[in-house]
Amino acid sequence: MPFSLPDLPYSKDALEPFLSAETLEYHHEKHHNAYVTNLNGLIDNSAPGNESMQDLERIILSSEGPVFNNAAQVWNHTFYWKCMKRGGGGTPTGELAKAIESSFGSFEEFVKEFTAAAVSQFGSGWAWLVKEGRDLKVVKTGNADLPLKHGQAALLTVDVWEHAYYIDYRNLRPKYVETFLADLVDWDFVAANYAAAT
Repeated sequence: MPFSLPDLPYSKDALEPFLSAETLEYHHEKHHNAYVTNLNGLIDNSAPGNESMQDLERIILSSEGPVFNNAAQVWNHTFYWKCMKRGGGGTPTGELAKAIESSFGSFEEFVKEFTAAAVSQFGSGWAWLVKEGRDLKVVKTGNADLPLKHGQAALLTVDVWEHAYYIDYRNLRPKYVETFLADLVDWDFVAANYAAAT
C-alpha cells in the first residue's frame, strides 16, 4: 500500500490569524503532498501495510539520498502539524515544565535558545526540542534532516523553510517563530512526546 497524505489535525483556518488558511493549503496540499507523492514513486509499495509512521521511520533510518529526503519530509511535516493547535502557546506544565527548567534554567531561557536555533538556521530546515538520554536539548537540522537520524527523540519542531511562513510573514522569520511559540504550540502534544520518551 502506498503512503497517503495525512489529514491536518484541524481545519485549514483553525490557526488564523497566526497562520492563514492559504498558508496551510499550500504547505499541506502542495508541499507535504509532493513529498508523499515523490516517496511513493521511489519505493516499492507492493508489500501490504507499508503506510504507518513505524514503516516511515524504518525507511528513514535505512535510506539516504532522495528516498531519505522525501521520507523524512513526510515525517517532519506530519509531526509539525501536530505541534500546533488553535489556542496554543503559553507555557508547559507538569513534568515537561520541570524538565525544561532543569535543562535550560527556565522556560524563558528555553524560548531564547529555541528562537536562536530557528532564526539562525541558514537556508531551509527545522528547529527542535529533543530528548537525548536524560536531557532536553535544542537542535537545528538542515533541509530534511531530523532527530530520529541522530538517536534523539523529537518533542517539538518548527518548520523554517520559507514556504512555512512566507505568505503570512514574508521575510520576517523571527516574527513567525515568536508567534509560533506564543500562540500556536500544542504543549499537550509536546508533553505526551516527553512522557513517551521517558
